[in-house]
Amino acid sequence: MAITIKTSHIRLAKTGLAYLGGAFALYWIFQFLAAIFAIFIKRGKSLRSFGPKGSWAVITGASDGIGKEYAYQLAAKGFNVLLISRTQSKLEEIGKDLEAKYNVKTEYLAIDFAANRDEDYKKIAASVSDKDVAILVNNVGKSHDMPVTFLETEEKEMLDIININCIATLRVTQAVAPGMIARKRGAILNMGSVAGLTPTPLLATYSASKSFLATWSITLASELKPHGIHVDLVNSYFVTSAMSKIRRTSITTPNPKAFVQAALGKIGVYLTHTWGISTPYWSHGVMHWALENLAGLGTATVVGVNKSMHQDIRKRALKKKERDAKKQ
Repeated sequence: MAITIKTSHIRLAKTGLAYLGGAFALYWIFQFLAAIFAIFIKRGKSLRSFGPKGSWAVITGASDGIGKEYAYQLAAKGFNVLLISRTQSKLEEIGKDLEAKYNVKTEYLAIDFAANRDEDYKKIAASVSDKDVAILVNNVGKSHDMPVTFLETEEKEMLDIININCIATLRVTQAVAPGMIARKRGAILNMGSVAGLTPTPLLATYSASKSFLATWSITLASELKPHGIHVDLVNSYFVTSAMSKIRRTSITTPNPKAFVQAALGKIGVYLTHTWGISTPYWSHGVMHWALENLAGLGTATVVGVNKSMHQDIRKRALKKKERDAKKQ
């Protein structure tokens, strides 16, 4: 009798494990299909839902790379553009070109966000006070000049990264968002980074600044949603730009045009478990999903890979710096 009971228990346990295994398999199949749908098929919110043709887009870091591309693509969609960046001559040139190509209005403010001057943020607030701002792109950003350990990071570089990546994004948003609340519509796009999702040794301050923006963006999205304002952290891996110092495109490294086209087409499209974080470019989305979901890619493993990669980048950068010094 005892043997019969024991056998039945074993059968029951096997049945339970089979059901559990089936449920687990279905869960992962669903996760995988949901990711495929988000990365390759699902379209984002219409830009027109944030403001009519002739409303304004405010873009920081607008003189180069991704920010410049946002300016061109939004102007092509009929948005007037307020360009904010450090170099006045570049802003003037871009503004004239946008007006000639797309018949839109442009204005610009030459601001060095590293300085964190109150008068600069007052200028921004005054400039947007009479504008129907539909889209704010908090693109301005700074990384380390080369990978470096935290204890070797120069104070100026550390403070510049915090002032540009964090403080500027917060203060510009405080200047622009009240008008969006009054109009009950708008979109705020904050530039993120994979370095903010996966701790990155030798880029400690930059990595932490982007992690801060991820948490802040999700929080802001919740606070502003009742007012009709959409907020995304736009997450990226490498993009060819002056900041990344990468010139050649690849499957994992698009140029700014391809990245921004994906970003504007995927507003509000999120991978599983990442509400509020849009990873729009397809290969970046695949990497993001893999980092979050594939067994064996634990934090320690990812941090180790990141550390090894940036140690190698630092060695090459130091050798280049040494060669350049000998040429002078």
